[in-house]
Amino acid sequence: MSNESLYVRHNPSFSAKLAGYAPEGFKAFGEFNKQALANGALPVKTKELIAVAVAHITGCPYCIEAHVSKSKAEQAAFEEIFESIAVAAAVKAYSAFYNAANALRAFEDNRESDLYPLSNLESVERLESFNEELYTAFHEYLRLTLGEGRIAKKEKRLIAVGSALAEGNPYAIETFTREAKEAGATIEEIAETTLVATALKAGSAIAHRVNALQAFERV
Repeated sequence: MSNESLYVRHNPSFSAKLAGYAPEGFKAFGEFNKQALANGALPVKTKELIAVAVAHITGCPYCIEAHVSKSKAEQAAFEEIFESIAVAAAVKAYSAFYNAANALRAFEDNRESDLYPLSNLESVERLESFNEELYTAFHEYLRLTLGEGRIAKKEKRLIAVGSALAEGNPYAIETFTREAKEAGATIEEIAETTLVATALKAGSAIAHRVNALQAFERV
């Protein structure tokens, strides 16, 4: 097996190579990506911070590099970038923690057909009776991570919404969308956040085309 890295920075001509085999599709994605991240109800800087968070949900190194650079170009300080990353981590943790409601239902042999009832958001509170210290520590972690810092509360909640959409957890989507609205987010801002998350989810796949091309050419 070669010592060649699976993740290296590629030159533009190599990155464009696979696009030549499906030019219309790649062009259409490029236009969508451009529009999704353009200035609108949300400024470009906020969109790029959402993109940084979602890139850490997908784990795409190409996307991380690209959107950290773009955030910096929009005058984002690294403290803001780090807060965005921390929000992504909190959303992933929230998704896992609140799925414990499903674990509790399974443990209690609950056979209801609805696997994600809205009431599960409240039933998670029962977990405190099993381990109060752990339950309290987790919610303190959320409070610290999602509290207002260099990034304002509304923008943090929009970053959380984008992260939740990328994560695909219904509890996180419900909670953070509600909190974003309570913090003053409009439906237009939620819609644009959705498009940024979509662009980054799809962008992770399209960015990895270089890996697919490398693999194909190695055979």
